[in-house]
Amino acid sequence: VQLQAFGGGLVQAGGSLRLSCAASGGTFTRYSMGWFRQAPGKEREFVAAITWSGYASTYADSVKGRFTISRDNAKSTVFLQMSSLKPEDTALYFCAGSESNLSDNAHEYGYWGQGTQVTVSS
Repeated sequence: VQLQAFGGGLVQAGGSLRLSCAASGGTFTRYSMGWFRQAPGKEREFVAAITWSGYASTYADSVKGRFTISRDNAKSTVFLQMSSLKPEDTALYFCAGSESNLSDNAHEYGYWGQGTQVTVSS
């Protein structure tokens, strides 16, 4: 499956953005989906994940209550709604697909998009 993330941009602290990730070339419902991010000079970190059905999700503590992951299986797309953004949310955001069940481990994800940049100004 090929993944393409988009929707990043520059936003002021406290603002919102919605990232989208469109999948093609595979059966979207085979995969649980996740979002990861990587800031300059830092390791890639888990943000959120959602099961193939969309009925269960999990979040990193740093984004819990501010970010919401969802998916539209009819459109083969996963979303990340980000609210109350902080400068520390600035990073390159990646969507990823996994044939494992809900996971926060990047090694469980075999399919990755190219990343979309989110910059939050203070």
